[in-house]
Amino acid sequence: MGKRTSNLKLLFIVNPGSGSGQINFTEVIGDYFAEREEDFEIYELPKNCAIAQIKKAIETANADRVIAVGGDGTLKLVSECVLQTDTPIGIIPAGSANGMAKELGIPTAIPEALDIAVNGSIKKIHAISVNGELCIHLADIGFNAHLVKKFDALPQRGMLAYAKAAWQALWKHYKMEVEFKIKDKTIRAKAAMVVIANATMYGTGVKINPDGKLDDDLFEVILVKEYSVMEILKLRFTNLPFNPKNIESFQTKDLSIKTRHKAHFQVDGEYIGKVNSIKANLLPAAICMITNA
Repeated sequence: MGKRTSNLKLLFIVNPGSGSGQINFTEVIGDYFAEREEDFEIYELPKNCAIAQIKKAIETANADRVIAVGGDGTLKLVSECVLQTDTPIGIIPAGSANGMAKELGIPTAIPEALDIAVNGSIKKIHAISVNGELCIHLADIGFNAHLVKKFDALPQRGMLAYAKAAWQALWKHYKMEVEFKIKDKTIRAKAAMVVIANATMYGTGVKINPDGKLDDDLFEVILVKEYSVMEILKLRFTNLPFNPKNIESFQTKDLSIKTRHKAHFQVDGEYIGKVNSIKANLLPAAICMITNA
C-alpha cells in the first residue's frame, strides 16, 4: 500500500513476467511515489489468473485509475475487467509488443509513463468484439497470425529469431480465399492476410491503417493481397509504409469473413488458432484510456 494523503488513488496491475523479467516494478513504482501525495496499490497477476480475480482486485481497491503494467496482453485483461465503465486505464509499457502504448504516445521509459498515468488526459475509445474476443488494438487472419504462432514457439527473441520465423512461415503459408461483405458490397479475393483494425499501427510503428481513429464510429478492414519478404521485415522492424498496390481498406461497424480453408487467427498479439469464419462488431465508447496529452 502506498501513501494515503491524496484523493487520487491508482491501482497498478503488474504482469511480473513482462519484458525481460529483470525489472522489479513494485520497487520502481514505490520509489516514484515515495515523495508524492497520490495513493497507490499494486496487484501482481498470479499465473493463469482468471478475469474474476482481477475484477475483484479492482472492485476492492476502488481506485480512480487502473494502470496495466505489461504488454498488450496485460492491457487486454485489464480492459475486459472495466469494459464500458468510466474507470480510466493507464499503461506502463513493459511487454515484448507495446502496440497500444505507441498508439497513445506513451513512452517506454517508466518514470515518463508513470507521469502520464498520473497526469495524462482521458480519452474514450471504441473496441471490437472479434469472434467473442475483445480487440483493443489489431486482429488478423492469415500470414501475420501464422508468424505470431511461429515466433512465439521459438526459444529466443530478436531480429534473427524473427527472420527464422518469417522464413518458416513463408514456406508454409498459402494465400487465403476470402469473402466478406461491407454494406451491400461483397468482396472476394485471394489474400495474404486480412486485418481487423481498431488502431492504426503495429507495435513497430508501421501504419497498416493510416485512416483509423480510435474515437469514431467505425473500424477498418485491411485486405493485404501480396506479401514479400521485404514487406514482412517492414512490419516488424521499420515504420516504412506498405506498398499501396498490395492493400485495400474498408470501413464498417460489423463484419463477417469466410475463408475457403481454415486460416491462422490472432487478436492483440495472442495466437487464437485456425478459423474459417470471423464475426466482428464495433463496441462504441468501450474503454477510457489515459493518453499522452
